[in-house]
Amino acid sequence: MNELRTDGLSGRRRGRSRRTRFVVAAAAIALVATSATACADDSSSGAEVTLLTHDSFELPEPVLDAFRQETGLTLKIAKSGDAGQLASTVSLTPGAPKGDAVFGIDNTFASRPIDAGALEPYESPAAADGAADYAVPGAAGQLTAVDRGDVCLNIDNGWFESRSLTPPASFRDLTRPEFASLTAVTDPATSSPGTAFLLTTVGALGNGWQDYWKQVVAGGATVVSGWEVAYNQLFTAGEGRGDKPIVLSYASSPAATPGTSALLDSCFPQIEYIGILKGTRNSTGARKLVDFMLSPTVQKELPSSMYVYPVQRDTPLPAGWPARAEVPAWMSSLPPATIAENREMWLDQWRAAVGR
Repeated sequence: MNELRTDGLSGRRRGRSRRTRFVVAAAAIALVATSATACADDSSSGAEVTLLTHDSFELPEPVLDAFRQETGLTLKIAKSGDAGQLASTVSLTPGAPKGDAVFGIDNTFASRPIDAGALEPYESPAAADGAADYAVPGAAGQLTAVDRGDVCLNIDNGWFESRSLTPPASFRDLTRPEFASLTAVTDPATSSPGTAFLLTTVGALGNGWQDYWKQVVAGGATVVSGWEVAYNQLFTAGEGRGDKPIVLSYASSPAATPGTSALLDSCFPQIEYIGILKGTRNSTGARKLVDFMLSPTVQKELPSSMYVYPVQRDTPLPAGWPARAEVPAWMSSLPPATIAENREMWLDQWRAAVGR
């Protein structure tokens, strides 16, 4: 494992601390509705590759230009909600995809499109340089790791300091109403960070995880559909300057949001993947896109543009990252097979616990 990647994922995140905004020229990328169809299997100049992804996907214009210059292909982006919604969209259309490739399905949702038979296997030669270390067990080539991060609760330290208040020291402290009422988390049914935090509580608390959630929600925690709403709208240090100084985000988020920190006992590792959609009419272009996402051009940009860690070994990180995004010494972790086997049951139990 690349020691420079020892944080996370995460996701995505993110806001200014994970999803730095870029204005992307129309000539470099075209946004299309999720009803767009895949393009012809043609790698000639002017052909298109459609990438389905989550709402938080961002790469700067020069990176997208590089893909076109290297391959002669135009990249189109179709955004489809959070990672949970993205996984559902892909899983419901096996063999009749709405694009050529998908990016942003993570290890908490990976079993859905795999079990649905919605992916076309492809093992990129570049994966041997690090991405292969994060392959989904038993599903070689169906999903290729691109980035990683650790989903953790984030604290706006400045908010607490300005009020002479002591912030929570652990995710367990959220059972106290004075902290729960200041917290925004995401729904694990629709949000990959939400799923990751649910898995943190399952892994760390065992049989007590449902009581934990009952107390957190009864204490006034806000549950929203996805990370964008929680971080960018509700978090006091986010773009919207909301009223929640505790939010579910990533261990890497504080790297770009001064005055914030992560609760490092609340973390769950998240890996984001790219995969080729079965039935694509541009398999050649989709394979080139997978290779490109593992290239140094993309990998070195991931920390600055999406505040995640690259999976390829020896990828340089922005100066100061280790200091600003402290690495969790311990993380809750569950095998993908265990997640796949129990996810729906845990979601049902979570809904019952929180009254949703």
